[in-house]
Amino acid sequence: MKNTTRVVLLRVGIDTGSGGMLGPIFKNGRFEFIPINSESGDRLGRTYGNTPGRYGCKMIEYFSGAYRERMRDAFLHFDPEFDTYTYGDPTHPKQSLKWLAPGDWLVFYAGLKGWGNCHTAPGLYIIGYFVVEETGLYLELKRRRVISKFSRNWHVLNHDKRKNNLVLVKGGHGSRLVNRAVKISADKKGTDNGGHPVFVLDPRMSRHFGTFTKLNAIQRSIPRWVRSEFCEKAMAFLLTLK
Repeated sequence: MKNTTRVVLLRVGIDTGSGGMLGPIFKNGRFEFIPINSESGDRLGRTYGNTPGRYGCKMIEYFSGAYRERMRDAFLHFDPEFDTYTYGDPTHPKQSLKWLAPGDWLVFYAGLKGWGNCHTAPGLYIIGYFVVEETGLYLELKRRRVISKFSRNWHVLNHDKRKNNLVLVKGGHGSRLVNRAVKISADKKGTDNGGHPVFVLDPRMSRHFGTFTKLNAIQRSIPRWVRSEFCEKAMAFLLTLK
């Protein structure tokens, strides 16, 4: 039996390096979660041009300039998905997620930027979280006969060939896509070892999530595990989100 509930933060969604933009955030704090694109198609035929967001607009309407035409027919890699609350990834940096257990929390944050009459500068925002119900590698979950719980996950739905390394996480009761995003990045970027500007954790958020490294960079999409002494504080903070 584990001694404590664990909390891990993970960056997801479209960004300037994968899709050419950040997701939109509006004046009232509401936002659209825009997934990255899929180069290998989507069995459900979802594209930026035919898929609506939460507020009526097709996702393509949030793109501008040449990207609007370039991405109109691009397929969506909808992961995480917040209908049945699943997330999957076969890449090496995400393998540690297989150690999540029921009751742990997987917290998602994404890059957002003001859209329309909102001029909010680019930043990183918490957009939702899973309270974990099931997790593990694909083959393990199949042996346990619980893989049907992940039938709506993009990797399972599209028969991703990398199943040997596919980590899957299923959220249960309490999981949600929040209504209003909460900024966790500092207004001023930090500088990494290569001299590049990167998003870092807002010092005011440290009282909820503690620190991850000396720089506290949260730019890249790698899991960032909250230290055990801050997990209860992190969960209490997340429960206040609207």
